[in-house]
Amino acid sequence: MAVITPTGGTNLNAVPAPVKQTLATNYLSFTGGANDWSQQYLPDLYEAEVERYGDRSIASFLRMVGAEMPMTSDQIIWSEQGRLHLTYTGALNTANGLVTIANSGTHAVRVGQTVKIKGGASGKVANAYVSAIAADNTTLTLKRYDKALFSTAPAFTNSEAVTIFVIGSEFAKATNGMTGAVTPSFKSFTNKPIILKDKYEISGSDASQVGWVEITGENGQSGYLWYLKAEGDTRTRFEDYLEMSMVEGELAAAGSGAAGVTGIGGTEGLFAAIEDRGHVTAGVDGNTATEDLADFDEILKKLDTQGAIEENMLFVNRDVALNIDDMLAAQNSYGSGGTSYGVFSNSEDMALNLGFSGFRRGSYDFYKTDWKYLNDITTGGSFTNIRGVVVPAGTSTVYDQTLGKNIKRPFLHVRYRASEADDRKMKSWTTGSVGGATTSDLDAMEVHYLSERCLVVQGANNFMLLN
Repeated sequence: MAVITPTGGTNLNAVPAPVKQTLATNYLSFTGGANDWSQQYLPDLYEAEVERYGDRSIASFLRMVGAEMPMTSDQIIWSEQGRLHLTYTGALNTANGLVTIANSGTHAVRVGQTVKIKGGASGKVANAYVSAIAADNTTLTLKRYDKALFSTAPAFTNSEAVTIFVIGSEFAKATNGMTGAVTPSFKSFTNKPIILKDKYEISGSDASQVGWVEITGENGQSGYLWYLKAEGDTRTRFEDYLEMSMVEGELAAAGSGAAGVTGIGGTEGLFAAIEDRGHVTAGVDGNTATEDLADFDEILKKLDTQGAIEENMLFVNRDVALNIDDMLAAQNSYGSGGTSYGVFSNSEDMALNLGFSGFRRGSYDFYKTDWKYLNDITTGGSFTNIRGVVVPAGTSTVYDQTLGKNIKRPFLHVRYRASEADDRKMKSWTTGSVGGATTSDLDAMEVHYLSERCLVVQGANNFMLLN
């Protein structure tokens, strides 16, 4: 048996005392710093770990608004419908009625059709007949219905930018039919999955050591084995990575540093998709969006030009949420500066409820919820200028090239790699010789995590970022 030699106050002190009292020479001490147990009185310990930050996970957004579906390829391609009606921009020559179409050769206007034309600078509007189209399909010859020339009052400005859209057609008696046909247009989009990995490791000795703090965690772990908490926190952090990479992901641009790394290409996340194919608003004043009804009216006008989807969800940070509450509360006040009791289900004798979960403006319904990711100071709350996102509710119809038919899908959904041989939605496995694993002679437990996935943003023209 080993003999412990006392040295100072670091071990058991066996010096007898003449009276019954606690002295520096007759108590068991554990030194190691200012907050250790090297004192004669046992401290009152709280065993349970305090959850000072509440639920620390920021994942939930995609589970609320989207779906998850398997895929078996390195790439996903989908097609979206083009617009039904024909609208083009060009430059007007008022002397001869020629309109040079922007992006020459791409229009589908035909001789015999009638159009409505609006001048960008003059603001003048007129109906016209398409009498001729150049052989190279670049210019249209328009004959105005109400005046002889476009320079006749109310006159258009020469060479001004104009917008035209087809409203119908007109043919004389006993004439041939329409020449040419319009082929429906569509746009094809693509995205690619990325592989995400993480790992947790602990030695066999540490895994078998019991602590005096009772641990808790988002994954339900509990007990006095600290490695349970560490492994659970690693898993929760990885699950957050799965969502954050789908929200913040970006495709590697040609010539970029990431593009030069073998096997690395990035993936298009939610924010990148909206910035590329959707809409970004900073409000009427160009400063902050959703400060008042005027800002929302601008959002409505933009939605009118797109799919006009009536139900939309607002995922916003704290500032925008409070601004919306203040905006709505100010619309119906009980007298000057007062608060409306009945309309907002408040009572004169109860605490006021000035929070709003939804409202209707025009023909659109908006449902507001806080987005924890944008409020968390360690994630998007500090590293992005985005204050919220408008997400359309419901589903969209697109052509799936894998299935070869039109299908309905949520506007926002995650595709993960999976087959009968392997499901890579969220893989987890243990290696080593600790914790039940017997895969090697390593005196440790390694918990591995892997997922392969990408985000599909269909109809991104119906989404909007709030800056």
